[in-house]
Amino acid sequence: MALVRWTPTREMVSWQDRINRFFDDAFLGKGFMGEEYALGNWQPSVDIYDETEKLVIKAELPGMDKKDISIDLKDRVLTLKGERQMDNEVKEDRYYRREWAYGKFERSFSLPAHVNPERVKADYKDGVLKIEIPKPEEEKPKQITIH
Repeated sequence: MALVRWTPTREMVSWQDRINRFFDDAFLGKGFMGEEYALGNWQPSVDIYDETEKLVIKAELPGMDKKDISIDLKDRVLTLKGERQMDNEVKEDRYYRREWAYGKFERSFSLPAHVNPERVKADYKDGVLKIEIPKPEEEKPKQITIH
């Protein structure tokens, strides 16, 4: 038997996981984060960051075709929605484990100011959707010269 050094932080993380599972099961029902979750309810991960001239939203959408993704902009709210279809190339009884999430999703983001929808650009490459939202003129920092 090998000796393992005791680290209190590892034990705290284990307890935190147990407590989280307890509350998930109690309030959200059994299987919320299990297979039922993976097969119907999911939200793509996003990064949102500020560049000097624009805001950028990057969303992880692996395995999706760009025709299955839509982006809407109305009243300072950008909405990203779509649907990832199950892969039917492999028969269900051939899977040992299935962790990819499938189904419809919708995410909405409030923008800090009104933007011109004609200037918004979107690019989808290697499973990553990148949306560039140019800042309106009044949002850009103004350089004031001292005389």
